[in-house]
Amino acid sequence: MEKLFRIIEITDEFAEDIASKEYHAHFHDFEELIIITRGNLTHYIDFKVEILEAPFACYISMGRMHRIVPGKGLRGWIINYKTEFITDSKLNFYSNFFTFTNIPLTNGLCLDRVISLCQVIYNEYRQEFIDHTTIRHLVNGLISMIDTEQKRNIPVEREIKNSQITAFNNFLRILEANFHRNEGVSFYADKMNMSERNLNIICKNNFQKSVSEIIETRKLIEAKRMLLYSDKTVSEIGFELGYNEKSYFTRVFHSRMEMTPTRFREMSKNIVS
Repeated sequence: MEKLFRIIEITDEFAEDIASKEYHAHFHDFEELIIITRGNLTHYIDFKVEILEAPFACYISMGRMHRIVPGKGLRGWIINYKTEFITDSKLNFYSNFFTFTNIPLTNGLCLDRVISLCQVIYNEYRQEFIDHTTIRHLVNGLISMIDTEQKRNIPVEREIKNSQITAFNNFLRILEANFHRNEGVSFYADKMNMSERNLNIICKNNFQKSVSEIIETRKLIEAKRMLLYSDKTVSEIGFELGYNEKSYFTRVFHSRMEMTPTRFREMSKNIVS
């Protein structure tokens, strides 16, 4: 994409155009935020699939392989932007730890506000002179709104929620600095001066995943990036991610992706070519 930013409204014509063509999985050099307000779509990402029902927001970071298949009556917006257009996005940060970054939106006031803001962004984009500064502020506001909605869905009392969100984000920052090491749950619990049980409760409340699942997913996402964008061998990649044996790394990768690292690299490079 040559532009810094673009927004596409999903209309009947747009959805029918996608559905009528053989759209294969692809990579792109920009960030993508999909807002679906009505209908459903089937989303393939890194050879995994989910069927998503409106309303929801879905974030796809740069370099992820994906494909969407729209259902009938699909409505919403697709927002694309270069990484330098919006830096340090919370959605981008979370995407390092979760295969799918899908956030349900609540019908009613939440959805109405999201629709209104998307419409304002769309109208600004269609102006003869595009004010990127204004659009950047609006999109940042939309991302903050989506992040706030995700936090509202955390199933704990308000007094506990803020401290758990802070602790969870601290855990992710510690994990980001240490995921290359061969460390388990106890290492991260000790770093945060809490029990493994409490850390697991916080992770389950925030993203419905255990600590070990989040650690494994972070390693998996990095493994896929290295398989795609480096010439390192499978053994070298596994070793850099804390797996001392190639066979163990291959087993872990296969259990999550249902294919070996070598097969993932071959299939992904065929798509790129």
